[in-house]
Parts: sequence; structure tokens; C-alpha cells
Amino acid sequence: MKPAPFEYLAPDSLDAALEALARHGGDAKLLAGGQSLIPVMNFRLAQPAVLIDLNRVKDLDQVQEDGGGLRIGAMTRQRTLERDPRIALLAPLLAEAVPSIAHPQIRNRGTLGGSLAHADARAELPAVAVALRARLRLRRSGGERWVEARDFFAGLMTTLLEPDEILVEVALPPPQPRTGWAFLEEARRHGDYAQVGVAAGVTLDAAGRCSEARLIYLSVGDRPVDARRAARLLEGSAPSAEAIAAAAETAARDEMDPTGDVHASTAFKRHLVRVLTGRALRRAFARAEGEAA
Repeated sequence: MKPAPFEYLAPDSLDAALEALARHGGDAKLLAGGQSLIPVMNFRLAQPAVLIDLNRVKDLDQVQEDGGGLRIGAMTRQRTLERDPRIALLAPLLAEAVPSIAHPQIRNRGTLGGSLAHADARAELPAVAVALRARLRLRRSGGERWVEARDFFAGLMTTLLEPDEILVEVALPPPQPRTGWAFLEEARRHGDYAQVGVAAGVTLDAAGRCSEARLIYLSVGDRPVDARRAARLLEGSAPSAEAIAAAAETAARDEMDPTGDVHASTAFKRHLVRVLTGRALRRAFARAEGEAA
């Protein structure tokens, strides 16, 4: 199928894009990489009257170091996130997760902001943004606001973005010392949506005890799932096989209610949560301790 007729706009500045969005509001859709929007338009599941193409807005495509952290423009391509050495150094969890996104052809066009705004609960980048405690800058004509990633995702493919707002930038805080990380997912074939995925992060204190842990899951709810009770089981004590197993069991049993589908039953998804959580935590703790992983 082909998309329904629409008006096409290609502003060359952020101000022009914001003005166009303010003028057309809910009748408009923003075009970033187009890897999600164009297929649903072709099936006429989305029929915007106006398409505002952001690909000429160069200010939205950049990676900058900022106080030991990163500021990443929303139009930054996923392939850039995969290859930029600053991402690998200052946000290694993000660098590790990006190769799991679809295929290179998709990552060449797909953008950071486009994936976050699309808010697919099966996607890698929303879960990673929550795990990294990202802050998102939302602009509208005449103003802006910052939103924590954990608050941005409101439900299935639903975010806090208002019709006249554009997600323009993602800020990542500096990495903490003695912090390890891991991203793992399981899919039927490489490039498919994950049956289950997990972004894990752990921080050790001077005595080698876990002072903080994060476990964020994808494909097990209508948004990224933060398993706080499981993470708290790890905090305050030295890493151990028993603590890791208890965290994995708590996450799978008590902190999510995955819906089965043609790719994985509910029971199998819970099994994957247990297995992937254990693997991710062992890798994250090893990295926090400075070991090869």
C-alpha cells in the first residue's frame, strides 16, 4: 500500500520546524529516520495531513561531551551511537546495546530521538535511556522543558510529548567510578525484536559492596520495566551467586507481567528474564571489578 496524501515540509532550522509544528499541531507528524513511521503510513495506520521532515535541521545531529557526560542530538543516527568513541567511553551501555537494533541498514537511518519518541516497548533505546538516567529536552515554540527518561514513557507507544513539542536532545550524566554494565537480549533471529532484553548497571563502593544496582527490561510490559525490588536485593552486600539468583527470581516472578505472543509465551519470557538477568549481572559485576568480561 501507499500512504494517504499529505503535505510535505522540510524546514532547515529548529525554529522553522517548531513554527510549522505549532501551526499544524495534531495534524502533523515529525519525520526523523522514518524506519517506524513510513511503514505505518504505507499501511495507512497513520494518516497525517502534514509531514515535517527534520533531516535538514543540522543542529539536532551532534554528539558533545558535557562535564564528563554527553549531550546527544535527537537526530543522531543509531550508527553514530554504535561507532563514536565518545559513546563507547562515556556511555558504554548505550554502545553495547545499539548493535542489537535491527540491522545496519536500519541503524544507518534510524535516530536516537525517533526511537525514544516512538516508544515501542520492544525497542532497546528506551530501556537504555532509563537505565542511564537520561534527561530529555523537549522544545516547543517559545519554551522548553526537561523530562527524566523514567517519566517520559507513559504507556504503549505513548510519551509525555505534547502535539506542539519536539524531542531535541538527550543528556547523559557522567559515568560513576567502579560501575559495571551489561546489555543482553534474546531474539529468535538476530535483528528481530527481542523476546526479552535487559539493561543492567551496578556500582561498587570502596569495600567491594554493591552500593547501587539498576535492572531495566524491554519486551515485558507496555514501557521499560524498572525492577527496583530486585535491584535492592543486591545493594549493601558483596556480589554473590546467591544474591544474583535471588534478584533474577524476584524480577521474573514479582516485578513484571509479560504478555505472551507468537514469539514467546508468558512462562518462557519469565524464564528468559531469570537467565538474562543472571548473565547480565555477572558481566556487570565483573566489569565493575575491573575484570575482562
